Amino acid sequence: MLYGAMKVTVGGSLKLAFRPWVEGLEHIPADGPAILASNHLSFSDSFFLPAVLDRKVTFIAKAEYFNTPGVKGRLTAAFFKGVGQLPVDRSGARGAGEAAIKSGIEVLERGELFGIYPEGTRSPDGRLYRGKPGGLARVALATGAPVVPVAMIDTEKIQPPGTVMPKLMRPGIRIGKPLDFTRYQGMEHDRFVLRAVTDEVMYEIMKLSGQEYVDMYATAMKRQLADAAKAEKEAGKAAKAALAQAEKEQTAKEKAAAEQDRPAGDR
Repeated sequence: MLYGAMKVTVGGSLKLAFRPWVEGLEHIPADGPAILASNHLSFSDSFFLPAVLDRKVTFIAKAEYFNTPGVKGRLTAAFFKGVGQLPVDRSGARGAGEAAIKSGIEVLERGELFGIYPEGTRSPDGRLYRGKPGGLARVALATGAPVVPVAMIDTEKIQPPGTVMPKLMRPGIRIGKPLDFTRYQGMEHDRFVLRAVTDEVMYEIMKLSGQEYVDMYATAMKRQLADAAKAEKEAGKAAKAALAQAEKEQTAKEKAAAEQDRPAGDR
């Protein structure tokens, strides 16, 4: 009931304000379980995709959205539950992965749609990054559910980092044909099979989105960018300190020179 109400209010508002265009809706199964595997450009991806679908789709979200204390925290938790998101504790990397897999399997066993971002995090620069083989492939092989590749288009341009007001523009959603991996069932613990399944899905997402593909994990790129920003900041601080020291030394030299030039009686 809450999901339906949120779909009408939040989903309806998004469609009215941004008018997202959609291609390939016919590839979403009318009933039964399916995995929607999407690229991840923006926080809003988890809202735009459900807004254009007739069926409920469930994503996973970090537990902090659901357990923050206070009135604001309760409202935030109610909102995320209302838009069909499930909390996953990400305090431990392995524990988080297992929790996500369990949540996905439970959603699919109910015959519903499960949404997942194989990259594991938002793209830091709009490019498509290597998919993580754990969650998507293991859920697909454990359940036999078809994987529907999805490409979100231009959602990162609506509200770039650092901006307060979103830009009113038309994002796009391109949905591909379902992929069948039942030939690999029972092999969900074979890392080579998991990698092959994930790469096949990412290739389809790349074709749909037109993004440049980067053969590394987005989390690794984010660490590189963070390290580079930190190094640049430290270099700036060092340069500023060196300039201040040079100015201090120059002032001391000029003062000493002025002192020497003064007549002996004035010293």
